[in-house]
Amino acid sequence: MKILSVVGARPQFIKLSPLSRAIRKNFQEKIVHTGQHFDEEMSKLFFHQMEIPLPDYNLGLGGGTHAEQTGKMLIALEEVMLKEKPDMVLVFGDTNSTLAGSLAAAKLLIKTIHIEAGLRSFNRTMPEEINRIITDHTADYLFAPTKTAVNNLSNEGLINKTYLTGDIMVDSLNQNIEKAIQSSNIIYELNLTSEDYYLLTLHRPYNVDDSKNLEFLLQKISDLGKKIVFPVHPRTRKVIVENRIKISDNIKIIKPVGYLDFLRLEQSAAKIITDSGGIQKEAYILKKPCITLRTETEWLETIYEGWNILLLPNDDNFCEKIINFNPISKQNDIFGNNVTEKMVKYIFELIN
Repeated sequence: MKILSVVGARPQFIKLSPLSRAIRKNFQEKIVHTGQHFDEEMSKLFFHQMEIPLPDYNLGLGGGTHAEQTGKMLIALEEVMLKEKPDMVLVFGDTNSTLAGSLAAAKLLIKTIHIEAGLRSFNRTMPEEINRIITDHTADYLFAPTKTAVNNLSNEGLINKTYLTGDIMVDSLNQNIEKAIQSSNIIYELNLTSEDYYLLTLHRPYNVDDSKNLEFLLQKISDLGKKIVFPVHPRTRKVIVENRIKISDNIKIIKPVGYLDFLRLEQSAAKIITDSGGIQKEAYILKKPCITLRTETEWLETIYEGWNILLLPNDDNFCEKIINFNPISKQNDIFGNNVTEKMVKYIFELIN
């Protein structure tokens, strides 16, 4: 039996890592990297650090508008699927690669599993939300990470093809956190000490594409008076450079780092400030207070558990809310455990 795993961005590499190892014990697997995350060196670094087999196909389709990118991926993925004739296709998350993979497979009548199904921000201005909805309604089987995700799918009439598996990023993080602590030198290289800094990540268009919004946000963050470590997304760096945005001395800008270095930065941070979905989960698992710079989140459980807050830069008490946010509540096991084992069990049942 042959499985085709479609990935294209770093969060998908992270999800693929533990699953690929388990799949290959029972099935033949082919990996397709669409190239949506088109920094080839960073992609190679992630595959190497996470011990993922190098992709069998690298389509190199990064860049362009959402429509251009998705259209090119559809054409290229169809060619791969016609050649490989997989018994099942796996797609992950909510990117254009996810959507293209599920649509191409559906047109060819190939069974598809959507991993991390059922997430909803209920904000249709986000391309990711459109990708999630269409993929969930197109895929044959939906692996939901949380009970909230299951409820969302049930509300859309999709419960009959839904499986509550838990979130596979739990397994990936647990498999790599000790390796990160032992092998990463990033804390030493940046002259940091544990919990003397906040970690910042930004990449959402509404936070970074408008130079005035970005400048205002970075000024508010600098007002925290705390050392800020900021691995800068290439799109964000471009806006900063082209608009000559002044960066305060307490914000330390660094280049994007590999997975192990980033885990180490998360694990040692006092707090994490982000607009990323995946990082909200990692912050929760690592027991780090998370401040999410958005109006909504797909990971409502992290809010309900008291370890994540939503905050906008124009909030009158922006700095005070970050400084005073110190969760003490005991965490519940909201993302599951032994997730890879559950997924492989379901895959084995569904493919046979």
